[in-house]
Amino acid sequence: MWRGPVVQARKNAVNTIKWKKFSIHAKLISIAAQKSGDLEQNPSLVAAIYKAKKDWVPNENIDRAIKKWTGEDKSALQILEIIYEWYAPGWVAVMVSVLTDNKNRTVSNIRHIFTKYGWNMWESWAVSWMFHRKGVIFIDSSKYDFWEIETLIYETNAEDIVWEKFYIKIITTVDDFDNVEKFLENKWIEIMEAKIDYVANNEVEIIDFDKALKIKKMIETFQEDEDVNLVSTNEIISDELHKEVDEFIEKNTFKS
Repeated sequence: MWRGPVVQARKNAVNTIKWKKFSIHAKLISIAAQKSGDLEQNPSLVAAIYKAKKDWVPNENIDRAIKKWTGEDKSALQILEIIYEWYAPGWVAVMVSVLTDNKNRTVSNIRHIFTKYGWNMWESWAVSWMFHRKGVIFIDSSKYDFWEIETLIYETNAEDIVWEKFYIKIITTVDDFDNVEKFLENKWIEIMEAKIDYVANNEVEIIDFDKALKIKKMIETFQEDEDVNLVSTNEIISDELHKEVDEFIEKNTFKS
């Protein structure tokens, strides 16, 4: 009994995630296409299209995004990439990258989330000096041997490789990111996630439950926003505290 509403809620959640993923890819393609619609002259556009197709973005969505910046769609609004920065509880540094065609709407939404979970917000340089923009590739450590991946990575220009409990993390420069990702794919290595991220120079350990809960809820709320492309933070939370927070959220989440 009552399975219908639960199943429909799950379908709605999946559709929302898919819609947002498609929307973000379209914005990234539009930004890249501002330089040129000629694929031979614009490697950034080639990379953006490649990423979109990997996430099963339909060809018509891709074509429409390109037309917005090649003069074929005169109604196109300019897509802006903006970085918002501030400190969360526990002096955790937070950077939120947005892609938007309506700055007033976006800044209102982002400021509301900052106020709810964090402290004050700045547009630039509040915490960005703590981060470097890098390519980050994650591989499931339960499926692959670390030494096998490390040996392969020696053949690339990757900067670093790190073993964690649940994954192997490979760090590259932004320029080398696409080449390293494609190299691994050509070796039939299954990639969990690959993205351009802001990697922190220094990390802050969080041991307080309330602060860990706020940080997790804050990140989830940002990721639900239609304009948010990336959320980068510098906190470290133990597996035990993560589990405690997840169990609390699960227990206190209303279920249809």
